[in-house]
Amino acid sequence: MRLFAIMFILSLGLVSSCTSTIQDAYFDMWESIGIEKRDILVDRVEDAQETQQEAQEQFSSALEEFSALINFDGGELEDVYNELNDQYQASKEAAEEVSTRIDKVESVAGSLFREWESELDEISNANLRRDSKRKLDTTKAKYQNLLKSMRKVEASMPPVLTALNDNVLYLKHNLNANAIGALQGELNTIQRDVKTLLQQMSAAIKESDEFIASLKN
Repeated sequence: MRLFAIMFILSLGLVSSCTSTIQDAYFDMWESIGIEKRDILVDRVEDAQETQQEAQEQFSSALEEFSALINFDGGELEDVYNELNDQYQASKEAAEEVSTRIDKVESVAGSLFREWESELDEISNANLRRDSKRKLDTTKAKYQNLLKSMRKVEASMPPVLTALNDNVLYLKHNLNANAIGALQGELNTIQRDVKTLLQQMSAAIKESDEFIASLKN
């Protein structure tokens, strides 16, 4: 039975994109082999937190590379372009990974809360049922704050990526020293956007810490 359960879990693949019914079956199968939704949620929040930290580092690196390009004072400009393009591609991948991790958090949280809600009616003791409902509401509220914070980070990444891509392509099409001057005005905008993004990521990471701590209490 255990082997069948594991094979079933693997066969479902990207469960975050499935319907709630399939998601619930997926996480119920994990529970059948002793892995609780609560533990999966903690793991996935920690994974999302880690990818946001990695994205912070990557976007900071991309900003440093763009700043170096603006201060270019000779040498092989094509090498600088290639490095900036690499940073853009890495930032794009980091952003996609952040979105994937957030989706995975959302899928298991939804399943956990649906199960919790459905089980309230099974508690015959009114006081215990009210206390469990209160804890559910509190946990859901904390989770919603966390999700809002993470989605805010997600929404802040595309404008930064767009600005980086615009400048990478402009430089590609104008691979000469004169192109650098035209990019000077973009630096302040990109610096501002990246600074805002990093602040939002820090806020989301803090929210993650608080939410994980609340689940472990």
